[in-house]
Amino acid sequence: MLPFNIGFAEMALIGIVAVMLFGSRLPEVAGQLGRSYQQFRKGLDEIKSNIKTDVDLDINSSVNQLPDYSSQPEDDYDAPSSPVFDAPEEEE
Repeated sequence: MLPFNIGFAEMALIGIVAVMLFGSRLPEVAGQLGRSYQQFRKGLDEIKSNIKTDVDLDINSSVNQLPDYSSQPEDDYDAPSSPVFDAPEEEE
């Protein structure tokens, strides 16, 4: 079974039409198609690598922008306090 569910009869028909259209230039046309496909794949791989590089740079730069809390002294920290409850005065 060939890709896209194309059988042998369909492939033969496509071959016959290609020979009728291009004749003796068929090897040249096939070579040009192969080179075009190769350039397309090379460009696609380049785009993928650029995107991967950009994503890696964004991740690394965001990690480097985090504040460094390890060098701050502990005296700088104010402990949270809860509100103080004052009981109402008793009336006599």
